[in-house]
Amino acid sequence: MNVMTKGADALPLNQILAGDCIDVMNSLPAGSVDLIFADPPYNLQLKGELHRPDNSRVDAVDDHWDQFDSFRVYDQFTHAWLKAARRLLKPNGAIWVIGSYHNIFRVGAELQNQGYWILNDVVWRKSNPMPNFRGKRFTNAHETMIWAGKDENAKYTFNYEALKALNEGIQMRSDWVLPICTGHERLKDDAGDKAHPTQKPESLLHRILVGSTNPGDVILDPFFGTGTTGAVAKMLGRDFIGIEREETYRKVAAKRIGKVRKFDRDALQTTTSKRAEPRVPFGQLVERGMLRPGEELYSLNGRHKAKVRADGTLIGADVKGSIHQVGAAYEGAPSCNGWTYWCFKKDGKRVPIDLLRQQIRAEMAN
Repeated sequence: MNVMTKGADALPLNQILAGDCIDVMNSLPAGSVDLIFADPPYNLQLKGELHRPDNSRVDAVDDHWDQFDSFRVYDQFTHAWLKAARRLLKPNGAIWVIGSYHNIFRVGAELQNQGYWILNDVVWRKSNPMPNFRGKRFTNAHETMIWAGKDENAKYTFNYEALKALNEGIQMRSDWVLPICTGHERLKDDAGDKAHPTQKPESLLHRILVGSTNPGDVILDPFFGTGTTGAVAKMLGRDFIGIEREETYRKVAAKRIGKVRKFDRDALQTTTSKRAEPRVPFGQLVERGMLRPGEELYSLNGRHKAKVRADGTLIGADVKGSIHQVGAAYEGAPSCNGWTYWCFKKDGKRVPIDLLRQQIRAEMAN
């Protein structure tokens, strides 16, 4: 893990910082973080130990960091860390907060009170939830995540096409069915017990980071725990900053992240929207000699042709204009995507002009 050293306000990238999350966040430069993923204490308010029907003890969340004297104290804590977090976000930054019914509604109200703009609430439905051993309530089979922009005008990142590709070409919904940590992913301490009671699965963070960040973005996790956010960020070519006050968790997280291999550049590329790709005017193909004035283009259906002019327009039978206008006129349609409509001839074969546009875009990306 490396640290940036340029200037007094350099960010401690790819580091796990020790201390209280509010104090540490207030020490970092304002407007320096692209995304925050927060998994704050849930304030479960457990009364005594929890046992299974066979009287064996359940390894539930009863650590001191999850204990608050009252809802008022918890609300004050929530106000303070969300205020510190909002100061760190870039103007177009966003935040994800995960919680259970014990705390997520209080957190959601405070997000709105502070000017965050809620974009979605996402339900993580656990495919393998812990059973309800007392049998007096429904099994808690989900947690809720709130995704919010820094404010109403934030131009937040949303990689819609990448999430759609993850979901086999179907639009990603706001209910995610993913398993909790089990088996090889569940980290253990030296005694063979869970290293952290609420370790989040990497699949959850993978979906969040692919969907709402880009390679090179800075991700802050103020409740770092055993480092799931850092591990996934490293794999996906994002930078992270972790804050964790418990030394035991910091050691586990550092060891875990040290073993993570970053994906190569090609693997980090994701499906993007056509609208997000660089605009290439048709005239640029003519300027660069990829198509010559006087060269004929042919419609994909083979029924029409038009001639390329020096200014990047086309002229055909009783019609002239852009590649889109001429195509629409020939088809008697209100509009036409000329890039997919027109072809040129090469070695006697028709080749879509869009291949020439993609060639230019590939050059622009290098």
